[in-house]
Amino acid sequence: MRRQRAERQGRDAERWASVWLRLQGWKLLASRVKTPRGEIDLIMRRSGVVAFIEVKWRKRAQDLDYAIDEYRLGRVAAAVDCVAHDYVREGEDMRIDVMLLAPGALPRHIVNAWQP
Repeated sequence: MRRQRAERQGRDAERWASVWLRLQGWKLLASRVKTPRGEIDLIMRRSGVVAFIEVKWRKRAQDLDYAIDEYRLGRVAAAVDCVAHDYVREGEDMRIDVMLLAPGALPRHIVNAWQP
């Protein structure tokens, strides 16, 4: 039951992150993209940039600082390698971002979070 609740909260967080980013001028290209090497929560485009976005939800805002680490970002990067050619057009830049969400806190958008 706890796993189902966590899954639902994660999906809700992805929807909220998508809405927040669309209000910032981003266009949603895809969500919950599964690859053989992992999953990408959101893929969005704005002004010649395609962002592959990992969304993290925590029950408490103070836990957000520990929600993402190098290992998790490495998995996202591996998944991006599998599908980037499907979303990034010639002349566009790409990056991996993170959105952190918790009740009572504004979303935190970490731009270009992965730099190997």
